Amino acid sequence: MELSAARRFHVVLNANSGTVLATGISAQSLVEHFAAAGLEAVVDGDTKMPFAERIARAAQSDADVIVAAGGDGTITALAGALAGSDKALAILPLGTVNALAKDLGLPMDIPQAIALLKSAAIRRIDVGEVNGRIYLHKVVIGVIPALAAAREHIRGQGTWGSKAAFMRFMFNRLMRARRMAIAIEPEDGPSHIVRAKAVAVACNAYDQGIGKIFSRQNLEGGSLYIYTLSSLTIVDFVRLSAGMLLGNWQDAAALSIEKSRAVTIRSHKKLVKVMFDGEVESLHTPLDFRIRPAALSVLVPPDPDALPEGNVP
Repeated sequence: MELSAARRFHVVLNANSGTVLATGISAQSLVEHFAAAGLEAVVDGDTKMPFAERIARAAQSDADVIVAAGGDGTITALAGALAGSDKALAILPLGTVNALAKDLGLPMDIPQAIALLKSAAIRRIDVGEVNGRIYLHKVVIGVIPALAAAREHIRGQGTWGSKAAFMRFMFNRLMRARRMAIAIEPEDGPSHIVRAKAVAVACNAYDQGIGKIFSRQNLEGGSLYIYTLSSLTIVDFVRLSAGMLLGNWQDAAALSIEKSRAVTIRSHKKLVKVMFDGEVESLHTPLDFRIRPAALSVLVPPDPDALPEGNVP
C-alpha cells in the first residue's frame, strides 16, 4: 500500500542525536525540506519538554505518520509508543548507526529520505519485547554493555588519545571479563544453564554474508534468536570480526544460536546491565522476552527502483 502525499506527518526531532550534532540540522530546516517535498508536517524540535512527553504528544496527535528524526534510541522509543496502533512510523536517519533504516533500505540523505515519503509503502514488521518494553534490534547481556558504555564516554571527543584509551580499555576488559552463569528458558526448546561472556536476544535473525555486519533482510520472521558467546578472548574477538567481514561469523566455535518465540533469562543478580538497541541500561531479572509479529507499521521504499541513485541496499 502506498501513502498519499496528503497524509499528515508529525516529526519528533532529537537534537542530541549524532548527525544532528554534527550537521546542525534544525527543526526549521526540516520544515523547509518537507515543504519542498510538498508534504504537510508538524515538526517538534522542543528541547525543553521531556522526551517521553513529546513522544506521548506525537502518539496522540492527528497525524497519520509519526517521523523519528534521530538515532536508533529515538526510533526505538517511538516504536514503543506506536506498536499495535494504527499510526505508521517513518525514519529520518540522524543517528550514528541507523541500523533499522539500513535494514529497510532507506536513503541516508535527509532530503532524499523526506522526498521518498511521498511514494512510500507501508510494511508491517516484528518487534521484540523484554519485560514489557519494545525493542527493534537486540538486547545484549554481559561484557558488551560495558564496552558500549566506554564507547559512549569517548563519543564526540574525536581525539587519537581518547580512541587509544578506548582500545586499551576494550582489550583489558575482554581479557579480564568473567563468564556469567545464566539460565536460558526458551518456549520452543529445553531450558539450560550456560556460562557465557555475552548473550544477545535479537528480533529475527541476523544475515550472514560478506560484509554483512548485524544486518537483517527478514524483519517478519516471527522469532527471537538467542546468540550466546561462551568465550570472548582477544583471539575470539579477532576471529568474530574477521568472520563478519568474510561472511561466516555464525560458524564461530565460541558462538551458539537458538530460535524461539519467547525466552526467559534468569540470573542470580536482581539487576543486570544490558545494551538495549545500542543504549546501555539496567533491567530487573528475570528478563522475559517475546516476539510481537507484524506489530509495527513502518514506511519503506515501494520497490528498489524508487530509491535515489546510490542508495540501493
